[in-house]
Amino acid sequence: MTRPETKADAVEDMIRLLDIETLEVNLFRGISPKTGWQRVFGGQVIAQALVAAQRTVEDDRHVHSLHAYFMRPGDPKVPIIYEVDRIRDGKSFTTRRVVALQHGHAIFSLSASFQFDEEGFDHQIAMPDVPSPDELAGEAEIRDHYLAHAPEPVRQYWARPRPIELSPANLQDYFTREKREPVQTLWVRPTGPIPDDRKLESAVLSYISDMTLLDTSLYAHGTSVFSSQLQAASLDHAMWFHRRADFSDWLLYVQDSPSSSGSRGMTRGSLFNRNGTLVASVAQEGLIRQRSPGQ
Repeated sequence: MTRPETKADAVEDMIRLLDIETLEVNLFRGISPKTGWQRVFGGQVIAQALVAAQRTVEDDRHVHSLHAYFMRPGDPKVPIIYEVDRIRDGKSFTTRRVVALQHGHAIFSLSASFQFDEEGFDHQIAMPDVPSPDELAGEAEIRDHYLAHAPEPVRQYWARPRPIELSPANLQDYFTREKREPVQTLWVRPTGPIPDDRKLESAVLSYISDMTLLDTSLYAHGTSVFSSQLQAASLDHAMWFHRRADFSDWLLYVQDSPSSSGSRGMTRGSLFNRNGTLVASVAQEGLIRQRSPGQ
Protein backbone atom coordinates (compact mmCIF):
# COMPACT_ATOMS: atom_id res chain seq x y z
CA MET A 1 0.00 0.00 0.00
CA THR A 2 1.33 3.46 -0.93
CA ARG A 3 1.59 5.75 2.06
CA PRO A 4 -0.08 9.18 1.83
CA GLU A 5 2.20 12.02 0.77
CA THR A 6 3.26 14.33 3.62
CA LYS A 7 4.22 18.00 3.60
CA ALA A 8 7.90 17.06 3.88
CA ASP A 9 7.48 14.79 0.87
CA ALA A 10 5.96 17.72 -1.05
CA VAL A 11 9.06 19.83 -0.35
CA GLU A 12 11.37 17.02 -1.48
CA ASP A 13 9.26 16.71 -4.64
CA MET A 14 9.62 20.46 -5.25
CA ILE A 15 13.41 20.27 -4.86
CA ARG A 16 13.56 17.35 -7.32
CA LEU A 17 11.32 19.34 -9.66
CA LEU A 18 13.86 22.16 -9.66
CA ASP A 19 16.77 19.81 -10.36
CA ILE A 20 16.12 19.94 -14.10
CA GLU A 21 17.84 17.59 -16.53
CA THR A 22 20.72 18.77 -18.72
CA LEU A 23 20.15 17.63 -22.32
CA GLU A 24 22.93 19.50 -24.12
CA VAL A 25 24.90 22.73 -23.76
CA ASN A 26 22.31 25.46 -22.99
CA LEU A 27 19.42 22.97 -23.24
CA PHE A 28 17.49 21.56 -20.26
CA ARG A 29 14.32 19.58 -19.55
CA GLY A 30 11.91 19.95 -16.64
CA ILE A 31 8.86 17.95 -15.62
CA SER A 32 5.68 18.85 -13.75
CA PRO A 33 4.04 17.16 -10.75
CA LYS A 34 0.77 15.23 -11.11
CA THR A 35 -1.60 17.56 -9.27
CA GLY A 36 -4.69 17.23 -11.43
CA TRP A 37 -4.39 20.88 -12.51
CA GLN A 38 -5.14 21.73 -16.13
CA ARG A 39 -2.00 23.85 -16.50
CA VAL A 40 1.44 24.19 -14.98
CA PHE A 41 1.82 26.45 -11.92
CA GLY A 42 3.55 29.65 -13.01
CA GLY A 43 5.95 29.66 -10.07
CA GLN A 44 7.28 26.28 -11.20
CA VAL A 45 8.10 27.57 -14.69
CA ILE A 46 9.76 30.70 -13.30
CA ALA A 47 11.87 28.63 -10.91
CA GLN A 48 12.87 25.99 -13.46
CA ALA A 49 13.79 28.65 -16.03
CA LEU A 50 15.91 30.42 -13.41
CA VAL A 51 17.68 27.14 -12.59
CA ALA A 52 18.39 26.66 -16.31
CA ALA A 53 19.95 30.14 -16.46
CA GLN A 54 21.94 29.49 -13.27
CA ARG A 55 23.44 26.33 -14.79
CA THR A 56 25.18 28.52 -17.40
CA VAL A 57 26.52 31.17 -14.99
CA GLU A 58 29.70 31.17 -12.90
CA ASP A 59 29.20 30.08 -9.30
CA ASP A 60 30.24 33.44 -7.81
CA ARG A 61 27.44 35.32 -9.60
CA HIS A 62 23.93 35.33 -8.20
CA VAL A 63 20.62 36.46 -9.63
CA HIS A 64 19.60 39.98 -8.67
CA SER A 65 16.62 40.40 -11.00
CA LEU A 66 14.41 38.55 -13.45
CA HIS A 67 11.68 39.60 -15.87
CA ALA A 68 9.34 37.06 -17.44
CA TYR A 69 6.35 36.69 -19.75
CA PHE A 70 3.79 33.89 -19.78
CA MET A 71 2.71 33.27 -23.40
CA ARG A 72 0.75 30.00 -23.36
CA PRO A 73 -0.58 27.72 -20.61
CA GLY A 74 1.91 25.01 -19.71
CA ASP A 75 0.81 21.41 -20.28
CA PRO A 76 1.55 19.40 -17.10
CA LYS A 77 1.41 16.09 -18.96
CA VAL A 78 4.58 16.64 -21.03
CA PRO A 79 8.11 17.89 -20.19
CA ILE A 80 9.14 21.51 -20.66
CA ILE A 81 12.29 22.24 -22.68
CA TYR A 82 14.34 25.24 -21.51
CA GLU A 83 16.72 26.84 -24.02
CA VAL A 84 19.25 29.31 -22.63
CA ASP A 85 20.76 32.16 -24.65
CA ARG A 86 24.01 33.46 -23.14
CA ILE A 87 23.35 37.12 -23.90
CA ARG A 88 26.35 38.65 -22.12
CA ASP A 89 29.18 37.84 -19.73
CA GLY A 90 30.48 41.16 -18.46
CA LYS A 91 32.98 42.13 -15.79
CA SER A 92 30.26 42.83 -13.23
CA PHE A 93 27.01 41.46 -14.66
CA THR A 94 25.93 38.36 -16.55
CA THR A 95 22.73 38.29 -18.60
CA ARG A 96 20.77 35.24 -19.71
CA ARG A 97 17.56 34.74 -21.67
CA VAL A 98 15.56 31.51 -21.33
CA VAL A 99 12.71 30.31 -23.55
CA ALA A 100 10.46 27.48 -22.34
CA LEU A 101 9.08 25.25 -25.12
CA GLN A 102 6.23 22.73 -25.37
CA HIS A 103 4.55 21.18 -28.41
CA GLY A 104 6.86 23.17 -30.70
CA HIS A 105 5.84 26.57 -29.26
CA ALA A 106 7.27 29.03 -26.76
CA ILE A 107 5.11 29.08 -23.62
CA PHE A 108 7.28 31.35 -21.45
CA SER A 109 10.36 33.56 -21.64
CA LEU A 110 12.62 34.87 -18.89
CA SER A 111 15.51 37.33 -18.79
CA ALA A 112 17.72 37.25 -15.71
CA SER A 113 20.72 39.28 -14.59
CA PHE A 114 23.45 37.99 -12.29
CA GLN A 115 26.10 39.86 -10.28
CA PHE A 116 28.91 39.00 -7.89
CA ASP A 117 28.49 40.27 -4.30
CA GLU A 118 29.52 43.90 -3.82
CA GLU A 119 29.49 46.31 -0.88
CA GLY A 120 27.66 49.62 -1.27
CA PHE A 121 24.73 51.73 -0.10
CA ASP A 122 22.21 49.73 1.93
CA HIS A 123 18.69 50.67 2.99
CA GLN A 124 15.22 49.12 2.94
CA ILE A 125 11.59 49.85 3.73
CA ALA A 126 10.27 48.72 7.11
CA MET A 127 8.26 45.55 7.49
CA PRO A 128 4.65 46.33 8.49
CA ASP A 129 3.47 45.48 11.97
CA VAL A 130 1.25 42.41 11.61
CA PRO A 131 0.36 39.47 13.89
CA SER A 132 3.09 36.84 14.02
CA PRO A 133 2.35 33.43 12.44
CA ASP A 134 2.24 31.95 15.97
CA GLU A 135 -0.86 34.08 16.65
CA LEU A 136 -2.68 33.06 13.46
CA ALA A 137 -4.61 29.98 12.43
CA GLY A 138 -2.47 27.25 10.91
CA GLU A 139 -3.46 25.21 7.87
CA ALA A 140 -4.82 22.36 10.00
CA GLU A 141 -7.10 24.76 11.89
CA ILE A 142 -8.17 26.40 8.64
CA ARG A 143 -9.16 23.02 7.19
CA ASP A 144 -10.97 21.91 10.34
CA HIS A 145 -12.88 25.07 11.18
CA TYR A 146 -13.15 27.31 8.12
CA LEU A 147 -13.38 25.16 5.01
CA ALA A 148 -16.61 23.26 5.64
CA HIS A 149 -18.67 25.75 3.64
CA ALA A 150 -15.95 26.96 1.26
CA PRO A 151 -16.27 26.38 -2.51
CA GLU A 152 -15.06 22.96 -3.64
CA PRO A 153 -11.95 24.31 -5.49
CA VAL A 154 -10.90 26.12 -2.30
CA ARG A 155 -11.31 22.96 -0.21
CA GLN A 156 -9.32 20.90 -2.70
CA TYR A 157 -6.51 23.47 -2.76
CA TRP A 158 -6.10 23.53 1.02
CA ALA A 159 -6.55 19.77 1.46
CA ARG A 160 -3.65 18.50 -0.67
CA PRO A 161 -0.08 18.37 0.70
CA ARG A 162 1.84 21.34 -0.71
CA PRO A 163 5.50 22.35 -0.46
CA ILE A 164 4.63 25.88 0.70
CA GLU A 165 2.46 26.57 3.74
CA LEU A 166 0.36 29.74 3.96
CA SER A 167 -0.83 31.57 7.06
CA PRO A 168 -3.03 34.54 6.04
CA ALA A 169 -3.12 37.51 8.40
CA ASN A 170 -6.82 37.95 7.55
CA LEU A 171 -8.71 34.72 6.85
CA GLN A 172 -11.77 36.71 5.80
CA ASP A 173 -9.96 37.47 2.54
CA TYR A 174 -10.38 33.83 1.51
CA PHE A 175 -14.06 33.40 2.30
CA THR A 176 -15.84 36.72 1.85
CA ARG A 177 -17.19 37.98 -1.46
CA GLU A 178 -17.47 41.56 -0.30
CA LYS A 179 -15.45 44.22 -2.07
CA ARG A 180 -12.49 45.30 0.04
CA GLU A 181 -9.11 46.98 -0.11
CA PRO A 182 -6.77 45.19 -2.58
CA VAL A 183 -4.17 44.46 0.09
CA GLN A 184 -3.03 41.08 1.41
CA THR A 185 -0.53 40.05 4.07
CA LEU A 186 0.36 36.43 4.66
CA TRP A 187 3.16 34.36 6.12
CA VAL A 188 4.70 31.69 3.91
CA ARG A 189 7.28 28.96 4.47
CA PRO A 190 8.42 25.66 2.98
CA THR A 191 6.90 22.68 4.79
CA GLY A 192 10.28 20.94 5.01
CA PRO A 193 13.99 21.83 5.08
CA ILE A 194 15.65 23.59 2.15
CA PRO A 195 19.37 22.78 1.61
CA ASP A 196 21.86 25.58 2.28
CA ASP A 197 22.43 26.36 -1.39
CA ARG A 198 22.11 29.97 -2.51
CA LYS A 199 21.08 29.17 -6.08
CA LEU A 200 18.39 26.76 -4.87
CA GLU A 201 17.21 29.36 -2.34
CA SER A 202 16.70 31.87 -5.17
CA ALA A 203 14.77 29.29 -7.20
CA VAL A 204 12.51 28.41 -4.25
CA LEU A 205 11.92 32.11 -3.56
CA SER A 206 10.91 32.65 -7.19
CA TYR A 207 8.56 29.63 -6.90
CA ILE A 208 6.92 31.23 -3.84
CA SER A 209 6.75 34.68 -5.44
CA ASP A 210 3.98 33.68 -7.89
CA MET A 211 1.60 32.63 -5.12
CA THR A 212 -1.61 34.59 -4.32
CA LEU A 213 -0.73 37.71 -6.35
CA LEU A 214 -3.78 37.46 -8.63
CA ASP A 215 -5.99 36.99 -5.56
CA THR A 216 -4.96 40.41 -4.25
CA SER A 217 -5.91 42.18 -7.49
CA LEU A 218 -9.42 40.68 -7.22
CA TYR A 219 -10.25 41.76 -3.66
CA ALA A 220 -11.52 45.16 -4.86
CA HIS A 221 -14.05 43.35 -7.06
CA GLY A 222 -15.46 40.82 -4.59
CA THR A 223 -14.31 37.73 -6.46
CA SER A 224 -11.44 35.24 -6.51
CA VAL A 225 -9.35 33.11 -8.86
CA PHE A 226 -11.59 30.15 -7.93
CA SER A 227 -14.68 31.76 -9.50
CA SER A 228 -16.11 29.87 -12.48
CA GLN A 229 -17.09 33.25 -13.96
CA LEU A 230 -13.50 34.42 -14.20
CA GLN A 231 -10.61 33.70 -16.54
CA ALA A 232 -7.42 34.37 -14.60
CA ALA A 233 -3.78 33.81 -15.55
CA SER A 234 -0.38 35.40 -14.92
CA LEU A 235 0.80 37.52 -17.87
CA ASP A 236 4.17 38.81 -16.75
CA HIS A 237 6.32 38.64 -13.63
CA ALA A 238 9.29 40.64 -12.36
CA MET A 239 11.40 40.02 -9.28
CA TRP A 240 14.36 41.67 -7.57
CA PHE A 241 16.51 39.72 -5.11
CA HIS A 242 17.91 42.00 -2.40
CA ARG A 243 19.20 39.69 0.34
CA ARG A 244 19.20 35.99 1.20
CA ALA A 245 15.99 34.46 2.52
CA ASP A 246 15.86 32.50 5.78
CA PHE A 247 13.87 29.37 4.95
CA SER A 248 14.26 27.98 8.45
CA ASP A 249 11.44 30.33 9.51
CA TRP A 250 8.38 32.08 8.09
CA LEU A 251 8.59 34.82 5.45
CA LEU A 252 6.08 37.67 5.38
CA TYR A 253 4.58 38.33 1.93
CA VAL A 254 3.02 41.81 1.75
CA GLN A 255 0.99 42.50 -1.40
CA ASP A 256 -1.06 45.36 -2.81
CA SER A 257 -2.78 45.95 -6.13
CA PRO A 258 -2.57 49.60 -7.23
CA SER A 259 -4.69 49.18 -10.35
CA SER A 260 -6.82 46.96 -12.56
CA SER A 261 -7.95 47.92 -16.05
CA GLY A 262 -8.33 46.40 -19.51
CA SER A 263 -9.11 42.96 -17.99
CA ARG A 264 -5.71 43.04 -16.26
CA GLY A 265 -4.80 43.36 -12.60
CA MET A 266 -1.41 44.55 -11.36
CA THR A 267 0.01 43.53 -7.98
CA ARG A 268 3.21 44.42 -6.10
CA GLY A 269 4.81 42.31 -3.38
CA SER A 270 7.52 42.50 -0.73
CA LEU A 271 9.01 39.44 0.98
CA PHE A 272 10.54 39.85 4.44
CA ASN A 273 12.36 37.51 6.80
CA ARG A 274 10.65 37.36 10.19
CA ASN A 275 13.32 39.68 11.62
CA GLY A 276 12.21 42.43 9.22
CA THR A 277 14.89 42.02 6.55
CA LEU A 278 13.54 42.73 3.05
CA VAL A 279 14.73 39.84 0.86
CA ALA A 280 12.87 40.41 -2.43
CA SER A 281 10.43 42.64 -4.31
CA VAL A 282 7.90 41.40 -6.86
CA ALA A 283 5.58 42.88 -9.48
CA GLN A 284 3.09 41.01 -11.63
CA GLU A 285 0.26 41.74 -14.04
CA GLY A 286 -2.37 39.09 -14.62
CA LEU A 287 -5.39 38.49 -16.81
CA ILE A 288 -8.63 38.90 -14.82
CA ARG A 289 -11.31 38.59 -17.50
CA GLN A 290 -14.98 38.14 -16.68
CA ARG A 291 -16.56 35.34 -18.71
CA SER A 292 -19.77 36.04 -20.58
CA PRO A 293 -22.80 34.02 -19.41
CA GLY A 294 -22.75 30.57 -20.97
CA GLN A 295 -19.01 30.50 -21.59
